[in-house]
Amino acid sequence: MASPSPHDRSRRPSEDQDEEDPVDQMISRTGCGELHYAVQECMAEHQDWRKCQNQVQTFKDCMMTFQKARKEQLMKQRPSTESA
Repeated sequence: MASPSPHDRSRRPSEDQDEEDPVDQMISRTGCGELHYAVQECMAEHQDWRKCQNQVQTFKDCMMTFQKARKEQLMKQRPSTESA
């Protein structure tokens, strides 16, 4: 049995609009979604990532802040492994 072609465009556009990209969902949960979209818009406009370094750095800083806070949260929830 042949696998579906990645170029198959038979899906209706309305079906695609109902499904949010999993990467977008993950980024939205970080609180950095708007910054991510700013990077995407800059890239679409300039077609050169080098011209978007301010947006990339701002997005990176936001993600690093989220990751640090998440790590601290997980460390607090981690049960202590004390020796008896």
